[in-house]
Amino acid sequence: MTFDVYLNVAVAGVLTGLVYGLMALGLSVIFGVVRVVNFAHGEMMSIAMYIAVLLFSTFHLDPLIMLVPIAAVMFAFGYVLQARVINPFVTRPEHSQFLLLVALAIIIANTLLILFGPDARTVQTSYAYDSFQLGPVLIDASKAYAGAAAIAFAIALFAFFRFSLVGKAIRACADNYTGALVVGLNVNRLYALSFALGAACVGAAGSMMTLIVDVTPSIGPVYTLLAFVIVITGGLGSMAGALVGGILIGLTEALAGLLFTPSAKSMFAFGILVLVLLFRPQGILGRRPS
Repeated sequence: MTFDVYLNVAVAGVLTGLVYGLMALGLSVIFGVVRVVNFAHGEMMSIAMYIAVLLFSTFHLDPLIMLVPIAAVMFAFGYVLQARVINPFVTRPEHSQFLLLVALAIIIANTLLILFGPDARTVQTSYAYDSFQLGPVLIDASKAYAGAAAIAFAIALFAFFRFSLVGKAIRACADNYTGALVVGLNVNRLYALSFALGAACVGAAGSMMTLIVDVTPSIGPVYTLLAFVIVITGGLGSMAGALVGGILIGLTEALAGLLFTPSAKSMFAFGILVLVLLFRPQGILGRRPS
């Protein structure tokens, strides 16, 4: 195989990794603020994927066009879920949180199975087989659009946390829970907003993932596990680390599929995780505990 082949596969892996990173960014936001590990993360993304598939099959609405509306729907879902179901468990032991979210994941997966059946659903847009030529690199149009949308969504989220008053309040709440209470911040509301923002990330990522993969009810656990691999690799609680981890895992999967076999992708992704845990346990961009 020539160098051009490796270059094309690497670019495709990076673009897919950007969408992975956005998905993992949602998990990082939720854990970084609420300190709850969302074991239903991939299942929540599968809800967004099915919404995108239904809108496309029924109304021929492009998942890229519906990215923001789907993210808004998942934002509302995440806000209600955290405020009404998860919030009472925030101060409970971690095993109670684990059981709650695993139960939620099972309920979501089986509800999707009942509603849509076990068959895979796909989205075939008008540009599904288009590509761009940039020198020796042939870029798949669907992955290019999805990667660009992931970057735009991530930049908007970073700007929200950096410059908005609500974003600064959420960061303050994450840094010092007691201090946030003392200065009068509504911590429960900020927790719900943070969970909702994480859900919006998986909503946007799920909408874009329909351009790359087929959708089945059983896809949720795969992406929950992948999100954990990415955030631990990048640094648990680090937003930038989630994006870096997503790109690294996407690139690793793409090259492993080319050099070995597609079924070996997960093995190499977990190999990266093991190396990170051995040599930099706080993650690539994570901070050592003081």
